[in-house]
Amino acid sequence: MKDFNELLKKVREMSKKRVIIAAAQSNSAIEAAIMAKEEGLADSLLIGDKTSILDSLKTNHPQFADSFEIIDTGQDLKKACIESVEAIKAGKGDLILKGKADTAMLIKAVLDKEKGLRTKSILSDVLVYEHPGKLMLMSDGGINLYPGIPEKTAIVNNAVKVARSMGIETPKVALLAAIEAVNPKMQCTMDAAVIAKMNYRKQIPNCVVDGPLAFDNAISQEAAKMKNIDSPVAGKADVLIVPNIESGNIFGKSLTYYCKYRVAHVVMGAKVPILIASRADDAETKMLSMALGVLSAQ
Repeated sequence: MKDFNELLKKVREMSKKRVIIAAAQSNSAIEAAIMAKEEGLADSLLIGDKTSILDSLKTNHPQFADSFEIIDTGQDLKKACIESVEAIKAGKGDLILKGKADTAMLIKAVLDKEKGLRTKSILSDVLVYEHPGKLMLMSDGGINLYPGIPEKTAIVNNAVKVARSMGIETPKVALLAAIEAVNPKMQCTMDAAVIAKMNYRKQIPNCVVDGPLAFDNAISQEAAKMKNIDSPVAGKADVLIVPNIESGNIFGKSLTYYCKYRVAHVVMGAKVPILIASRADDAETKMLSMALGVLSAQ
């Protein structure tokens, strides 16, 4: 896919999904639900403070005041998260979008051992951004702090699922570091070498993985050629895996605030996609995340 317009077109052609919005008393979340409805992407179930939600709809979007089902949980954000997970388990929706609730609060409800949506995998955040020429993926700048080899393997698998849902049959995955050489003093380069070998031996399927690769030679064929890097991934990466949350968080926010790229997030690894776009994100970002989540829910 070249851009988000192509992604939106594909989602419009799919059978419609339903998004559960946890603590939906957020103007940007409500606007995202309206945008998704107008664009023909998804319907939404709003869970939260019904009075606030209806006030927002009637004040800002009166034509949509009766367009959504609302489950009232009052101002209790924790209850809204729990009810959202219960709604998924009851078959009332296909994915969850965070509204006014804190990310940690929603993730705790999702990972509840008895009542949650956990699987054998770990959760990881996959960012998709509109790089000139094609959509790129990056993970994990949102959930895992300092992942080791098992966690990074799961992060790769989660990102590959999203990439394949976007039509990239065999994603090229670059494991990023500050350098492209293996250095025993830099643990992320050691991890990358092991994970690349695991992929070579078919332990990580449906993708091609290489690393360590520095950012320049992961995305630029010219940079890879100048450094004499012979790799099926170098300069052609579809997915970038960062070594830790700081690098991913800074990279992701630089795309938004410096590059002004359109972005979308989806958290994979639970039974359904979870959308934890920042409360500071605008309605378009949340709407694009809804579209990405719908695609990933296939």
